[in-house]
Formats: sequence, structure tokens, C-alpha cells
Amino acid sequence: MGNYDVVVIGAGNGGLTAAASLAQKGIKVLLVEKHNIPGGCATSFYRGRFEFEVALHQLSGLGTPEKPGPLRGILGNLGVVDELEWVEMENLYRVVIPNKLDITLPADKEKLIEVLEGEFPEEKVGINKYIDLLYGFFEQVIQAFILKDPEVSKEKYPLYFDYAYKSTEKVLDECFTNPLIKLALSPYWSYMGVPTRHLAFVDYAALMYSYLEWKPFHIKGGSQALSNALVKKILDNGGEVRFNCAAEEIVVEKGEVRAVRTSWGDYLPTNYVVSNVSSIMTYTELIEAELVPEKQFDILKGSTIGVSAVTMFIGLDCTADKLGIRENTNFFYTTENPDEQDSTIRIVNAEKDPFILSCYNVSDPEASPAGTTQVAIVTLVYAQPWLEVPAHEYQATKFACAEQLLARIESHYPGFREHIEEIEVATPITHMRYLGSPGGAFYGFDQYPKDSNMFIPPKSPIKGLYTAGAWAGAGGFQPSLTSGISAARAIIRNMKKQGVK
Repeated sequence: MGNYDVVVIGAGNGGLTAAASLAQKGIKVLLVEKHNIPGGCATSFYRGRFEFEVALHQLSGLGTPEKPGPLRGILGNLGVVDELEWVEMENLYRVVIPNKLDITLPADKEKLIEVLEGEFPEEKVGINKYIDLLYGFFEQVIQAFILKDPEVSKEKYPLYFDYAYKSTEKVLDECFTNPLIKLALSPYWSYMGVPTRHLAFVDYAALMYSYLEWKPFHIKGGSQALSNALVKKILDNGGEVRFNCAAEEIVVEKGEVRAVRTSWGDYLPTNYVVSNVSSIMTYTELIEAELVPEKQFDILKGSTIGVSAVTMFIGLDCTADKLGIRENTNFFYTTENPDEQDSTIRIVNAEKDPFILSCYNVSDPEASPAGTTQVAIVTLVYAQPWLEVPAHEYQATKFACAEQLLARIESHYPGFREHIEEIEVATPITHMRYLGSPGGAFYGFDQYPKDSNMFIPPKSPIKGLYTAGAWAGAGGFQPSLTSGISAARAIIRNMKKQGVK
């Protein structure tokens, strides 16, 4: 069997874009995936007549052909944009606290300001200050770091230096006094897994700016359609993909990658590996410990595994409109108190957990069979409390949490329960099993500022080893898809330096 220029381990978002980009450049690449389908979190599954979307709620950074976002450029260069059907969402989200707040925010800067001023007239000055700050700040980020200004200074980019690593909570406190408007502007923290008191404003501003400027999107056929399209591009460009094939070892000699061993019994010589699995698995299971520099273990010791979730995938035998579900994305809270939001994700109980209800049928009636609706319910929680549930109590505990969530959903959408045709309940234990990631974590490590690529570059201390995906940087679809492109570009640059054509 011939050598491969690059072996990519894991067919999640980052692994797929890395392999697709490398194959497009004529590089001999092999992608190995232990599951029988591509995608990682970007997959779907069937129950009865429903195909359920696993993870994608709102894709950021895509934009329209008239106003393309960065992700459209990336996927366009790979040749998949025109092969997929994109569904634009009109609004960002609806956020609800019973008897206190019920507001829907549009995915448009001027309309957003208008809605906020109508709901919170006493906060008009703060609203304009916040939006101006968000836009002014992130446009400095784009100019300085995305467009790579060689002369970055505090004098030239004062907003960046003043606000980049302030917490999102502090910025909201600086602009507003009413806790309800702070809550109305902060539910996207759940797309990053870290509550606003710990979430760097640079990360939250990036997300809000992306959705406001380039709109939220979904994909007809779900995220599985994107994963399948990327696999097709890999194959069309001469790359290889093996499913049901796990990497068992990255062979390292004298600090350099030499080969990959697989569960098929293959020894695959290569000088480059892109690991799309967790950095914990990469450095503690795939590489012999004595071959990993101690500084890499120090980095791992300084990070904490991020959140997973209790998730319900529900197929309804009626239309969304019949139950009063009129928004794609709905965030439900029991309180505006951020302390309670922080604590609920660390216990096994769903009575007060913030949760998101996603309904793709609102913008895409074809998201499920005619006359039906598919709904995803997600409430974030860490795996640790679930790992402490005795095995003989696991099923009862899982369904008790599901019942708590269903009771709360029923209070918002009367009659919901009687229309359930299919339901599947997943916990962090479930996500650990299917994703193969520590803690069933969606976003890799907790996204604290100290763990960002600004302070911990994703470059591996082992020559020839590159990383991609949420564990290599920020979590979520846009960042993880982008990370694979970054890994591929770094390999291509290195090959050119080595004189490899």
C-alpha cells in the first residue's frame, strides 16, 4: 500500500474541510473515521418517518450571494455551496421568561434596535451604545486580525484593546441596568457553552456580528447534507475515505510524525497528520506518553472539559403552527439571574434549566414529512453529574429529566405532548458514546479566554501533527469548519518549504 501525504483522523467538520482542501490541491490524503457516517456532530438519524438533525441550530458566517460571509467563501472554494440548499432565517431568536419577558429579535441591525427600544424605552441610550460598541469593536477585530494589519497597536485599535478580554457580562453591565434586556441579548452563550460572566466579549461579539450581518441559516437535509457533500468532494478530487476505521496510533519518532496505525491493521506511512479528535485522545491515547513533550500535558492540565447536553429529538404529527410554534429558535428561562443559569448546568435536574427549542419547519416546511414537525430540545449540562448517576438509576433519571422538560414545553405550547409521534432522549452519556469525545462535549474545552488561540496557539509540539475541530480552538460549526481549512493551509505551506510539490 502506498504512502499518504496526509492522514486525517476523524470526519467531523474540521477533518472534512481539511481533507477536502488537501485533496483539492492534489495532495494524497486519507480520511479515517471510526463511525459509519461522516460528520461528528454534523449528522442526522432516523426514527420512524423523521430524519432528525443532531446539532445544527443556526449556521453563522454564511451570508447571501449578494453579501457573502466568510464561511460562504470557504465552502464556495471547496465547491459545495451551490450543491446545497440554504434556508435563511428571518429572526435571531425568541427569548421567554414566563410572565416577565417574551421578545423576538430580528436578524437585522436596525430592526433589532427598533425592537429593543420598543420593549425597553428606558434603555435607549444603552441600546445604541451597545450596538455601536459591538460593531465598532468587531470591525477593529476584522481589520487587525482577520485582514492581518501588520501594525496592530492600542492607539490604532483602542476598542479591541479595551474590550477583547472583558467578560460579556461586564460589557452588558456597562451598557444596561435592566436585567431583562441583558438576558434578551445574551442567550447565544449556549452556542459557546460558557455563561456570560466567563465568556470573552470578543467571542460573543463575533457571534452576534456574524448573525446580524450574514444572517442565521439552516441546510435542507440538515448538516448531514453538508458532511456528505464534503466527502463527495474528497473522493472526486482523488482523496480516500474509510469508515468503520479507527486510528489506533500516531507513530512518532524523534519528535516527528512517521505513520498511523488503524483498527484495520494497516500501518500507513505519512509525514503529516490532522487530528480531528479531542486533544485529550490525541496526546494520551494515540501517541505514546513518553513521546509527548511535557509542556503539552501542562496545557491539557490547565483546561477543563466543556459542556454536553440533555437533548430531545421529537417528531410531531401536526404542523408547528397548530401548536403556536412560530420561531425557528426559542430560548426559555425561569429567571434572569445569571447565577442560577451557571448552577443549573452542573446538576442533574431540568426544572430550572435554560433550554432551547429549535423548529426547522418554521423556515423550511420540508424539514419533516408533510403535516408534521420536527423539534429539537437542548439544555446544556456537564457530563460529570451524569457520570455519578448509578447505572441502575440511569434510565429512570434520564426520563425524569425528559418529563420535566416536556412539562415546561407543554406550559408554553398546550397540547404539545399529545402530538408526539416519535421521541428520542439523549444525555451526556449518549453523546460520549456517539461522538467519542470526553464528556460528550460539543465545544471541546470550556471556552475561557485563557484557553483561546491568542494565548495557546493550536500548533502541536510534534512535527507534522496538526489539529482541527472544537478541541483545537473555538467550538461551533463555523469555527470548526474553518479550523480544517487552517490546518490544511499550514500543511501546504510546510510542504512548500520542504520543496514538496
